[in-house]
Amino acid sequence: MDHDRYSDPYIRGILQSVKSIAMVGLSANAARPSYFALGYLAKKGYRMIGVNPVLAGKSVLGVACFPNLQEAPGPIDMIDIFRSADAAAGIVDEALALDPLPRVIWMQLGVRNDAAAEKAEAAGIKVVMNRCPQIEIGRLTGEIGWLGINSGVMSSRPLRPVRPGTR
Repeated sequence: MDHDRYSDPYIRGILQSVKSIAMVGLSANAARPSYFALGYLAKKGYRMIGVNPVLAGKSVLGVACFPNLQEAPGPIDMIDIFRSADAAAGIVDEALALDPLPRVIWMQLGVRNDAAAEKAEAAGIKVVMNRCPQIEIGRLTGEIGWLGINSGVMSSRPLRPVRPGTR
């Protein structure tokens, strides 16, 4: 697979099919991207699972945290990696030991490990690298347009609510 570009149907299909997401590298620091993404994805209806050995036994935004993927309650549909590219290989190995296997390995912005992606894909797992599911949801739904960012997605939905008699 070409990991430099992902089609909208590929990303949309993943985001619509997964129900549970294990966020590896979750932080309890509200200034960290993983903290913000956790809250956003939970509000979108995903069953979130935190994975961070430092936070094991605690919760972040009401989401329980576990020391590793093996101890996290399954099944896990998607593993969202908020760790370095070097750490991604070990996380993929840990994911490949799960039963059932996750359907998706998602590496966050700035995280790309082609060898780990190849290994996951060889096991039948879809892979996304160097992308953020929160941003992709916002882009595909047009939500991100509310922030003044061009999503590249055409929509007939009005930019603001239209009240009767105010046209």
